[in-house]
Amino acid sequence: MSDYKLHTGGLDFPLSIDNLKHLDLHGDYPHYHLLHQGKKYSITVLQENGKEITLNINGNNHTVNINDQVDKLVEQMGLNKPKEVILKDIKAPMPGLILDIMVEPGQELVKGDAILILEAMKMENVIKAEGNGIVKEVILKKGASVEKNQVIIEMQ
Repeated sequence: MSDYKLHTGGLDFPLSIDNLKHLDLHGDYPHYHLLHQGKKYSITVLQENGKEITLNINGNNHTVNINDQVDKLVEQMGLNKPKEVILKDIKAPMPGLILDIMVEPGQELVKGDAILILEAMKMENVIKAEGNGIVKEVILKKGASVEKNQVIIEMQ
């Protein structure tokens, strides 16, 4: 069983504590020499950032991500996958006046797209998509007054 997983260049390499104990590795931080399967490797640690290390191995730079048992458990539980936010109906975050609506029915939205401009307390607020979705219907039009949590746009 591997204790660690090294990830570099799109490839994963399992690594156990026993593998580490049997390496023919010599030198002091940050310069090392490794003999593996009859080949010599000159290794210099260029940068460390948490579980990400950049190494220079025989003149070539490699960034290696190191995953341990905790990372494995997080992956098995599916907690490492980003969650996709699906837009629900767009509601007014505060009372105000709709100055402009920048979407139309059938339009696909992605997170960060500008949806409408709402004037509240003499300030113009650009309301942006907090996730992905498709506009089903624009219920209120430009110039309409809205109350807090009033639905302005229905999403599919």
